[in-house]
Amino acid sequence: MAEHGIVIRGGEVIDGSGRPRFRADVAIDDDRIAAVGRLAGARAEREIEAGGRIVCPGFIDAHTHDDRLLRDGGDMAPKASQGVTTVVAGNCGISLAPLVARERPPPPLDLVGEEGDFRYATFAAYVAELERAPPACNAALLVGHGTLRLAAMGDVDRPATARERQAMRAAVAEAMAAGAIGLSTGLEYPQGARAETGEVVELAAAAAAAGGIYATHMRSYGDGARSAFDEACRIGREAGLAVVISHFHCHEASRPALCGEALAWLEAARAAGLEIAADAYPYAASSTAILPQFIERRARVLIAWSKPHPQAGGRFLDDVAAEWGIDRLAAAARLAPGGAIYFGRPEENVERLMAHPAILIGSDGIPLCRHPHPRLWGTFARVLGRYVRELGLMTMEAAIHRMTAAPAATFGLAGEGGRGLVAPGQAADLVVFDPATVADAATFACPERPATGIERVLVNGVEVWTVARASPCAPRGGPTGARPGRVLRRLTRPRPAAIMTAVARDGDRER
Repeated sequence: MAEHGIVIRGGEVIDGSGRPRFRADVAIDDDRIAAVGRLAGARAEREIEAGGRIVCPGFIDAHTHDDRLLRDGGDMAPKASQGVTTVVAGNCGISLAPLVARERPPPPLDLVGEEGDFRYATFAAYVAELERAPPACNAALLVGHGTLRLAAMGDVDRPATARERQAMRAAVAEAMAAGAIGLSTGLEYPQGARAETGEVVELAAAAAAAGGIYATHMRSYGDGARSAFDEACRIGREAGLAVVISHFHCHEASRPALCGEALAWLEAARAAGLEIAADAYPYAASSTAILPQFIERRARVLIAWSKPHPQAGGRFLDDVAAEWGIDRLAAAARLAPGGAIYFGRPEENVERLMAHPAILIGSDGIPLCRHPHPRLWGTFARVLGRYVRELGLMTMEAAIHRMTAAPAATFGLAGEGGRGLVAPGQAADLVVFDPATVADAATFACPERPATGIERVLVNGVEVWTVARASPCAPRGGPTGARPGRVLRRLTRPRPAAIMTAVARDGDRER
């Protein structure tokens, strides 16, 4: 009889590939899945009963700002509690490294770090710190263009010189050698807004030379979205690498059809052979730094945190402005530096994005602030509970595929010993959840509530989150204290176009 470390018995396995679920046992030896099937004769040091539950790959959060959480919040509770086992950090041109900053960095870099947090002259130094004190979840790291510009230029309100471009190319090469999976940009933000397209192509080419990917917060998601999307495609073509468009929530109040138009651009680009993907989160409100251009475009703004006025966290901007007797822009200036939640997108566009088979799931959550957006704690459970079970916009199999195998292939994390599938030889990143009760519990009023229905989460074969099933009305549990996460290197060349074809077949079957 076989001997295994752990056997998860009797669950309905959704293996991440998109194919229909099947009943099977899952055996784990050390950090790998050893067998999947009917394992009645197998013995194990520990058995986990999963009858009536789904067993699936750990979720991969395609878009995060977890750089500092990985280092300082090692139990990764906001992510582990909703089944996330790998986070893609360093998005929107914002990464903790490589930058040494003795003062507080300008927004939006201060979303991931304050004074003393940006202390890494090289990307390798940041990776080494995560490897010395691992977090509970795995990390796939992008190097941020805004961080690179601030380190190389100081004054970012201009195009880079040839010498500064050369310095940034060298920094990208160093980051890729240290384990980064690609380059990210935030071209709508101050650090990236004055960068010429040619500059980004040069840096993206340096990432491409090491097999990396290009993830971009585009220059615009409103009236200028089409030209911004075309620029992203140009960068991918000229640099020779795959592209991921960050938080693809294109919206303009005067153009209600913009979201649908943007999805058509994405489909056309893929059909033309460009390797391109996009991510989105299941909420109608966004969140970023307190910046005038965002304040002006949104009628309702909730303060997430404020450095000079921390007591304002969790309050609406208009209420603070009325209390101070000033207009909302003046109040925003007084509250900055800080973060805010911006309301105003229609729910039907969120549903359109969640239903589209080409969209990966990324939380875009901002941790370690006073009053975060609920997407930090709720994104993945919300997709499964609201958009799969309640609204029926996709099958559970298709949703899980877009949270597991699809991002694994997109970011080069698939392959032997990789992530995203329940199959022998794969890393033992697994989630056990109740499909009848899985749901987000975090709200805009109470944003740090763990999801319901997520019962066990394993990272590299080690349980990091557990909820006892003995008392359904008051489940006990939480982080186990284990921190088996790793900094993940690329196993394969990122292939979003290929994986999107597979997702599209899932969508065709659903319709």
